[in-house]
Amino acid sequence: MKKNTTKPSESHLVPKQITPTRLQEYGVGIFNAALTKSALKKALKKKQIRVNGHIASTATFIKGGETINIFIPEEVAPKKKLIFPLDVLFEDDYLAVIHKPAGILVSGNHFKTIANALVQNIKPSPLSDATRPQPVHRLDYATTGILLVGKTNSSIRTLNKMFENKELNKNYYAITIGEMESKGEIISEIDGKKSQSNYTVCQSVTSERFGKLNLVQLEPQTGRRHQLRIHLSSIGNPILGDKTYGIENLILKGKGLYLHAYSLKFIHPFTNENLHLKDELPQRFKKIFD
Repeated sequence: MKKNTTKPSESHLVPKQITPTRLQEYGVGIFNAALTKSALKKALKKKQIRVNGHIASTATFIKGGETINIFIPEEVAPKKKLIFPLDVLFEDDYLAVIHKPAGILVSGNHFKTIANALVQNIKPSPLSDATRPQPVHRLDYATTGILLVGKTNSSIRTLNKMFENKELNKNYYAITIGEMESKGEIISEIDGKKSQSNYTVCQSVTSERFGKLNLVQLEPQTGRRHQLRIHLSSIGNPILGDKTYGIENLILKGKGLYLHAYSLKFIHPFTNENLHLKDELPQRFKKIFD
């Protein structure tokens, strides 16, 4: 993908602020070129953001009245168009919820991503701050399930903040291998950061190859990369089909990872509606458990 560095930057004039705010918090959802918090951090690290003409960093605070400019090289769109239908589970003017299939990245520097497929599957928002729809959290490449998408600058910014403040309840299901306690908490550090996952065993069946398989409900209390997979592996109960964290002679090949993001529960930040959205278990789960 060729880059054109002559693209004009986006500019933003900061209105009066009651209290100073970190730029990496304030700037989420403002610039189309870096809508999400991770994209904004990346732009800051690459020195692509200036405040009143000075290069900004993750330590920069916004007090009000500043002019923020972002300089992102324009990416020339590829000639081919991604055709990738998605199941939309919920949608309004502010946000959408979709089913993420296995075998596709949510976002990143690849052509085939959920982020690139959203435009053809999500209706444009009629609101004044409508923007290109963006996922506001991640699911692993091999994980299936429910994924939340923002459709306006304000909703992307607000939903990011809600995830940070743990105002959304996420619920997963996995099929694990081996004997397990009926419920428990797994607390450890992942990449030097505290992490916690709570689990409940819903059903168990005996298996000639694996000894025992368990249908496990999971509630991550933090959001570290590969958290559920690492935590379950750490207690000796890896997820069925996990090639990275599984037990070598017990890795199921060719069936995918048996980890599914099942539900999201939260109060809609703009309509105040209580939402409890679900993405039913895949058929391959139901073949093992009724």
